Amino acid sequence: MSAKAVMLGPDNDLFRQRVEELNAIAQRTGHAVEFRLVDARQSADLIVENCGDAIALVPGTSGNIHQFSPEAFVDLVRRLPHVKLVQTPSSGTDHLDKSALAAFGVAVANHGGANAPAVAEHTIMMMVAVLRKVPTQLTSVKAGTWSRPLTAFPETEFRTLVGKRVGLVGLGRIGSRVARRLQGWECQVCYSDVIAFSSSYERELGVTRTDFNTLLETCDVVSLHVPLEPDTFHLMSGPQLARMKPTAILINTCRGPVVDEAALMKALEAKTIFGAGLDVLETEPMPADYPLAAMPNVMITPHAATRAVESTDNAKLFMIENIERLSRGEPLQSVVPPAHSP
Repeated sequence: MSAKAVMLGPDNDLFRQRVEELNAIAQRTGHAVEFRLVDARQSADLIVENCGDAIALVPGTSGNIHQFSPEAFVDLVRRLPHVKLVQTPSSGTDHLDKSALAAFGVAVANHGGANAPAVAEHTIMMMVAVLRKVPTQLTSVKAGTWSRPLTAFPETEFRTLVGKRVGLVGLGRIGSRVARRLQGWECQVCYSDVIAFSSSYERELGVTRTDFNTLLETCDVVSLHVPLEPDTFHLMSGPQLARMKPTAILINTCRGPVVDEAALMKALEAKTIFGAGLDVLETEPMPADYPLAAMPNVMITPHAATRAVESTDNAKLFMIENIERLSRGEPLQSVVPPAHSP
């Protein structure tokens, strides 16, 4: 018998296709999981009726449950006695009240790092791009001015990663992959994390542990790899940015509100830090004429670090496997604790 799972999303061609793809993967790989689409735009009563005996809910994206406040979503799940798992197709779970769901036995799991390789690659790309002013180079070529705009900057503002100290704030699925990929770049890599990792794992990744403040004060590159939770909101604000070296750059490929962008703009204007690479912002899409985007040492990409077909394929298979684990009574993977800390 197949485990029943419901994807919550609008009943349209896109989401019907997603459900068909999940069912096709499950059949092809021999996993006993069956998905069906339930229109999240219906009333809560109709959603409950249509979910039937499903044991897992899959929000299509965080935006597809926007009509529910966190409290209303908890009330909805409370009315589904068979549901024991909210399986997100993304890494972020900050839109879910994990504590309230856990109180009546419902776990929340993310996609198990399905996009970690893509984000790690994007992170390193942003490090190099900011250090070498790649956005300015590309804009200049497209404008037909070749290298002339680059001469406005002193050569000392163009740097390599060789000999630099890179600090990773968080050594989870993405941070660890960044560390692994930086091996061979001839730079030093350190990290801070609330989780204790073994010395053998640190040696494997080529990293050394340090405390957060020391990392900020000593690193040439500070790269953020933490989830968005109450204790990481504005983790990088005025006091933290003030600790950074004036030649250092900040990279954020995790969640926008982890960085206080008003404080970041002040630090960049005051030249207390050198530059920033941001794939995520506090407000998305980016507001028109956003001053941060016009700063010469800032590179912004449109929350696209995860965008790779491999990321999507990995996420689909992980969700299927995790729901099947639930149906067999096996331990779930990538459960996000109610009071998760970076």
